Amino acid sequence: MSIVLNANSCVAQLIDANLDRAREGLRVIEDWCRFGLNRKDLVVTLKDWRHQLGAHHHEIYKKARATKKDPGIGLNHSSQENRHSAEQIIAANCSRVQEALRVLEEFTRSIDPELAACASKIRYELYELESTILTSTIKSHRFQKLQYCNLCLITSPQRELSKTVAKALEAGIRMVQYRCKNGSDFERIIEAQELASLCKKHEALFIVNDRIDLALAVDADGVHLGQDDMPTRIARNLLGTEKLIGRSTHCSKQIQAAEDEGCDYLGVGPVYPTRTKPQDKPSGITYVNEASKASKLPWFAIGGINCSNLSEVLSAGAKRVALSEAIMHTNNTAKTILELLEQMP
Repeated sequence: MSIVLNANSCVAQLIDANLDRAREGLRVIEDWCRFGLNRKDLVVTLKDWRHQLGAHHHEIYKKARATKKDPGIGLNHSSQENRHSAEQIIAANCSRVQEALRVLEEFTRSIDPELAACASKIRYELYELESTILTSTIKSHRFQKLQYCNLCLITSPQRELSKTVAKALEAGIRMVQYRCKNGSDFERIIEAQELASLCKKHEALFIVNDRIDLALAVDADGVHLGQDDMPTRIARNLLGTEKLIGRSTHCSKQIQAAEDEGCDYLGVGPVYPTRTKPQDKPSGITYVNEASKASKLPWFAIGGINCSNLSEVLSAGAKRVALSEAIMHTNNTAKTILELLEQMP
């Protein structure tokens, strides 16, 4: 196609620089979607955008390149040094691409309308795609934490609950499930906010038992649901795709159902009798062994587990355990958790 520049070569230089900037930014985002999120659908879209812009990167723009004379070369901003997470890097590069595309739109409307239309289309589509990528990134970050979590503390009502949880987190707990059936909603929100803040400080997952509304109110990492609680489909619609959903299971059939429904992790048990739910008949060690063969999701053995019987649970195939009484009712939180961690694989 024939392109007529209505100004000197600086316009072509500007277009060249912003095409490079947009394509580079898209490549950063594309590689994260490929290696960080494993999202082929996003990779295909981003790659296509890069190639569309590449097809409009004509020789007349490339020949105007004058890198040595560019006064912006080497200039950095302090904000670039504060990008420590994938979310920050992705957000920054989405902004970079959007800004570059806007510049291209403004300067190519009259001289290269095809490029202007292409830039405009990608810019608007990227606004929506950015939200999808960031949501998937947050979920991926939570799931990575879940993968490396081997001990989960399930809380029970206690006068100084936040102090006990703080000690547990300092000792190595990386996941806390807030379980409270007592008190008003106002009291629960205050307590949940304190625990959520502690977990965030220690980079641990904070899960709310049963209550989706409470989980949303304190921006928890997810919820844990029992067999008689809300269906996973409805819970997902309320929570969004970035939150974790756990489901208690008591047999292999329930494991398969939870996986089919899109749960993120499972509770397997109760392994032993427990004072927390004395009405529940223990599923026993046999079920732990079944789960080790049946479940494709991360799962936690749960129910009456403590330092004295943990080795039996691990021998049956468990790699993660959730505990309540063993930690909540001990006189030495740090020592108990250390003993538990020493036994974990």
